Amino acid sequence: MEQNREQDFVHYSIQFACLQKLKKRSLITVDEYEAIKKRLMSDYNVVTNLAA
Repeated sequence: MEQNREQDFVHYSIQFACLQKLKKRSLITVDEYEAIKKRLMSDYNVVTNLAA
């Protein structure tokens, strides 16, 4: 069970990093970024994102 949680965190972290790159390169809007971030956090049960 703990390994699943760790894998989920790794997957979330990779997806979030990609999302940040898209925003930084202006390939998505701030609204799109916020919507996707909110969905990622919901999908991976992340309560707060200290990296944001």
